[in-house]
Amino acid sequence: MKPARPAPETLRRDALRDGLLATVDLLKRRRAADIDEATIEEYVTLNWLEWHGGSLRLTTTGENMCKHLTSVLDRNTPRSAY
Repeated sequence: MKPARPAPETLRRDALRDGLLATVDLLKRRRAADIDEATIEEYVTLNWLEWHGGSLRLTTTGENMCKHLTSVLDRNTPRSAY
């Protein structure tokens, strides 16, 4: 029996999750213009980013996702890399 294929929306959410840290880095460097508008809207729809006074910022959900992704990366980085 073949494993079920993930739905396209699941694949897109995974891709957005995988790009979140890079997106946050662009925001911190004030390079929001380098983020595709459709991608921004998807992050807003997921409640990971929000508009605040004309600027984008992480929501609490987005902050928690970043913390989770960072902890996963830290666990998967060999100690010799430090």
